[in-house]
Amino acid sequence: MKLITALVVWLFGMNAHDDNKLTVPTGGNTWVKNAPARNAAWTDTRTVSQTYFRLAQPGKLKVSVIWKSPPKARLSLKIGNKSMTLTPAGEKETYAGEWDIAEAGYLHADLQGISKESETFGEIEALGISGSAVSAQTAFVKDNEGNFFYWGRRGPSVHLSYTLPADQSFEYFYNEVTVLEGQDVQGSYFMANGFGEGYFGMQVNSPTERRVLFSVWSPFTTDDPKKIPEEQRIKMLGKGEGVYTGEFGNEGSGGQSYLKFNWKAGQTYRFLLRGVPSEETKSTTYTAWFFAPEEKKWRLIASFRRPQTNTHLKRFHSFLENFIPEFGDQGRRVYFGNQWAKTTGGKWIELTEAKFTADATGRKGYRLDYGGGEEKPYFFLRNCGFFNETTPINSLFHRPAGGKEPEIGVLP
Repeated sequence: MKLITALVVWLFGMNAHDDNKLTVPTGGNTWVKNAPARNAAWTDTRTVSQTYFRLAQPGKLKVSVIWKSPPKARLSLKIGNKSMTLTPAGEKETYAGEWDIAEAGYLHADLQGISKESETFGEIEALGISGSAVSAQTAFVKDNEGNFFYWGRRGPSVHLSYTLPADQSFEYFYNEVTVLEGQDVQGSYFMANGFGEGYFGMQVNSPTERRVLFSVWSPFTTDDPKKIPEEQRIKMLGKGEGVYTGEFGNEGSGGQSYLKFNWKAGQTYRFLLRGVPSEETKSTTYTAWFFAPEEKKWRLIASFRRPQTNTHLKRFHSFLENFIPEFGDQGRRVYFGNQWAKTTGGKWIELTEAKFTADATGRKGYRLDYGGGEEKPYFFLRNCGFFNETTPINSLFHRPAGGKEPEIGVLP
């Protein structure tokens, strides 16, 4: 009887896919839910392997499971409200069945163990998908070239580049950031004051820790801070109370500072950055201050000197990123408002236009859950969570001018 069953699967199941079959690797597209421990073998019936992909059109969807280590087990594969039962018998690929997809957009295929004769419920390598709902525009992380399983699971980063007058030099950059309740997802970096040589914003680092982070890149290009020559190292000139300072690497290298601060969702926080070049020392000094409404005062985060640099502040921007891949399936949103730049002559100029861009994960079409726009009186950015409303890259946004210069007051 088992031989007949295996023969039927081989003759019909493996040939059930249409000719347009695509392979969706789990490495860059799957999140494991309810696992008893990270990287543990799949033995628990509560554990769900959730694989995402985006269909560009409705139609028939045929799905199979491709195994690294196939189990002897019964499993359920659920897409939408319909589940199919799989009984892999040691074969490399198990055909699951066919679904009717009513509309285009993101789907997740949830694979869950029911019972098993083997030690585990196996290890999945990929999903096979085909049918009239599948096309060349079907979106998912295709392969790991360029480490895109990692970047794809982090999700697309999105940016706002603020329009500045071309005939002015700027010494200060001011911005305000609001993260609403439920959008402060772990792994988020809500970067407020980006400039040509660094960035300044706030993060959710763990369930119990949040930071205000300010970093300046070294002019020496490397991902290893230990390789930076002494004459090209970022020098810390001063820091605020409770602020850590050190070095960072992996995405360029330089000087880093952060304040552990339990900022709250729903509150608006203020960020101020200053850049002053020195012709005498052939360097630029960057200083960052943070204002929390809970404290009603400015805090100095840090002041860094960047060698071999002679520039005022340029390339003002903000961004939103997720830096923990395990949280790349959860959506987040941030509001940026009341942006101002102060010229070297002392005049405040309001910034009301911003250009929207996305990183390589978005530009390659591996992840399409990225967006941004304007909601009076703010700009906003959103990413991850597998929503379907993608904002075209290079879109220009405009917010209404408030007309009131920031009141800075006394700085430490």
